[in-house]
Amino acid sequence: MQVCSHPLAGASLGTQRTITSYRFGPDDDAAPKLYIQASLHADELPGAVVAWMLKRRFAELEAAGRLRARIVLVPLANPAGLNQHWFGAHMGRFDMRSGHDYNRRFSDPGPALATQLDGHLTDDAAHNARLIRAALREHFAAQTGATELDSQRIALTRLACDADLVIDLHCDWEAVPHLYTTPDAWPGIEPLARFLGSEAQLVADVSGGEPFDETCGSAWRYLRGACGARFPIPMGVAPVTLELRGVRDVSQQMAARDAQAIVDYLTHAGLIAGDAPEPPALRHPATPLAGCDYVHSPVSGVILHSRDLGDHVRAGDTVAEILDPLDDRLVPLIAQTDGVLYARHWTRFATAGMLVARIAGEGAARHGDLLVP
Repeated sequence: MQVCSHPLAGASLGTQRTITSYRFGPDDDAAPKLYIQASLHADELPGAVVAWMLKRRFAELEAAGRLRARIVLVPLANPAGLNQHWFGAHMGRFDMRSGHDYNRRFSDPGPALATQLDGHLTDDAAHNARLIRAALREHFAAQTGATELDSQRIALTRLACDADLVIDLHCDWEAVPHLYTTPDAWPGIEPLARFLGSEAQLVADVSGGEPFDETCGSAWRYLRGACGARFPIPMGVAPVTLELRGVRDVSQQMAARDAQAIVDYLTHAGLIAGDAPEPPALRHPATPLAGCDYVHSPVSGVILHSRDLGDHVRAGDTVAEILDPLDDRLVPLIAQTDGVLYARHWTRFATAGMLVARIAGEGAARHGDLLVP
């Protein structure tokens, strides 16, 4: 195991922070590369515990000579957000200077790479893949960030840009396990959904907002669109965001199950030597992110949930009611689609217009920025 430090630009004098990464596996550039990070939203801690357990497992597997992939692990991807505590409440999702979500606005190097690689791509897909990965490393190595947020984005992207598989560990407010990935990556990610027991598999080529996992594949997607008619451009990277239940679901027991699920998947995929168990049945098929029903409250009041997380609801079902104890009024919140109730807000008081619950439906009815409620 190699431990590496990645200093960030200081927000002010004397406040420079550092990202720590751990590297495992063969010292062979020809070996596939896996990148895993946790707590990019710094208040989302289930993934940090899973990453801690994976760090110990990977060290054991490395000592046993069982790692077939180069692995880069970042257990705490957002040191700035870890320090956002106000009157006992941990924030961690938004940069205080800019207001930006820490998991948005990662840059897309696709257009720059298309210009750089013009005249160098060939009819050999493997050659093109090596060329693209080298260009990605060169591109992000040349990037500098004037602010702490920019330097953090660049540092994380440098670590992940040439990976074959990127796993970003997150969680929701209150939720069952679920994941986000792309349609092209889904066949390879499906066994991970099975091992994890994921209840909703949300797929989209572009979800909007430039989140980290999509940015890791954006250059490959751009180059396929710009050059794919003339040269073979492989998928390059399989990106997936795992949502490990809710913010309060932090325990060694759950983390141990999730870490084992990831190890089983990596063994199943051939990145770890050994025999993997048979993947369990898939809980629910993949559905388009554009098919999600984001249930908002039209009024303010106390939230009274009437359906449990993981329930399959039908269009027209009441998933919650909003109580106004002053006017003795109950306003029902109605599902607009059939699907799995996979996440809901952890607060129990709604302001008017607030997102209360999310349902994974099959019909792709939403457009634009699909991650914005």
